[in-house]
Amino acid sequence: MTTSTPSPLSSEVLLLVGPPGAGKGTQAEKLARARRLKKLSTGDMLRDHVAQGTALGQAAKTVMDAGELVSDALIIEMVRGELSRQPTVRVLLDGFPRTVVQAEALDALLSELGAAITAVVLIEVSADELVARIVKRAHEQGRTDDDEETVRTRMQVYSDQTAPLIAYYEGRGKLRRVGGIGKVEEVFARVSEVLL
Repeated sequence: MTTSTPSPLSSEVLLLVGPPGAGKGTQAEKLARARRLKKLSTGDMLRDHVAQGTALGQAAKTVMDAGELVSDALIIEMVRGELSRQPTVRVLLDGFPRTVVQAEALDALLSELGAAITAVVLIEVSADELVARIVKRAHEQGRTDDDEETVRTRMQVYSDQTAPLIAYYEGRGKLRRVGGIGKVEEVFARVSEVLL
């Protein structure tokens, strides 16, 4: 009797994008678990590097303490460190890339590691629905910073910054659009379906 060893998982790199309030965080957690991917958040990585006092963390802290944005090069180095530790690159990227420049740098890095973007899932929700969701959540949490005008401004900033990124991945045949209205499980079923 022979025992077969399970075949190793192949490389998989997913990106989840969508406007504030679209439910990306919830879907990212479910997707990472279901597909056995490591969820990588650049925000978490930055905090970890700063807390551990690494060379990258010290460089990032200096920039952040000055109230400036951490450079693309620094973020890419952190992502490189995380990905190069994996025997097979299997990740769900959260909050990265945010710009076409970062997307191009990520493509080059993945190519070096023998991997590539598998798919970019865009969770789409109408502006009116998003405003209603975020304002309702703010009221429930007793927050006053999420009024309708502020939310619409944030969504416009997201749209301006993300539109080129969406076009970049759409042009490469990687973009999958998913309707974000409905129960968490319904949206998750749609996300899973576009990844078959």
